[in-house]
Amino acid sequence: MSRRKRYSAEFKREALKRANEEGVTDVLVAEELGINARQLRRWREAAKREGDKAFPGQSNARDKEMMLLKRKLAKVEQERDFLKDAAAYFARESK
Repeated sequence: MSRRKRYSAEFKREALKRANEEGVTDVLVAEELGINARQLRRWREAAKREGDKAFPGQSNARDKEMMLLKRKLAKVEQERDFLKDAAAYFARESK
């Protein structure tokens, strides 16, 4: 089974812009871009229905958030390990 191809929001907007040019058909644009003409029509319907919010992208915000959370986790783990070592050191010194 093949994986579905994902297209960027910019790619979709440019494809629709090209398809809206005078004398250009959806089939022609679809062939140029290597996509199905029906897919192009679905993008057009989504753009009409949702306007600027039609193509939000491919979860870049989620990826950035995940990266930030991983960094914070690493920092907290480092601090925890430091505190463990410090507690062990001072426990030995107080004996």
